[in-house]
Amino acid sequence: MAPDKTKLFPNDNIRTVCYIQNLPPRSNVLIGDYTYYSDNSRPPEQFYDRIQHHYDFLGDRLVIGKFCAIAEGVTFIMNGANHRMEGMTTYPFNIFGGGWERVTPTLDQLPFKGDTVLGNDVWIGQNVTIMPGVKIGDGAIVASNATVTKDIEPYTIVGGNPAKPIKKRFDDEIIALLLELKWWDQDEVWLDTYLERLVSTYDPQTLRELLKSR
Repeated sequence: MAPDKTKLFPNDNIRTVCYIQNLPPRSNVLIGDYTYYSDNSRPPEQFYDRIQHHYDFLGDRLVIGKFCAIAEGVTFIMNGANHRMEGMTTYPFNIFGGGWERVTPTLDQLPFKGDTVLGNDVWIGQNVTIMPGVKIGDGAIVASNATVTKDIEPYTIVGGNPAKPIKKRFDDEIIALLLELKWWDQDEVWLDTYLERLVSTYDPQTLRELLKSR
């Protein structure tokens, strides 16, 4: 009826793809069901290496929804990468010691962009960089090699450096119906029943029928 969402490698014949929810828990990282990371260059279970400058004392979270597809080379830059900016230099003297630690900034002196959040059914292409505090809406697609510096609306395709909208995937009516449907929150029986529709159609009538079927 459905692949086993509790397995790290849902398909034993494809060891380049793993359900990252099943990695050992990591503080301030939340991953939804069926979200996978694919990597042909290194073991995909090393996904946490793709999260950089993520320090517990800052408290920022990486939150990724359900059914996301994340390609190899993605990099999540978290708030720990930020430097103090109100002075004439951004150089982090304090980290080198030798007396320079006297200018260690307090947390409120460091730029803080908040949590980084990916919605559900988000597709991240290869070698994408996602900057701190970015919010990516449900159903969005980020093209390969993009650098995401600003929030992305649901069901929007973006690309470039910095990433900019290319087009919406659907018209506003379809997007509103999809956001109401929230197919990713339905159980496995429902998904199995309507799987063919989910992958092949998106007209308003079909979406309204699916809304009634929940």
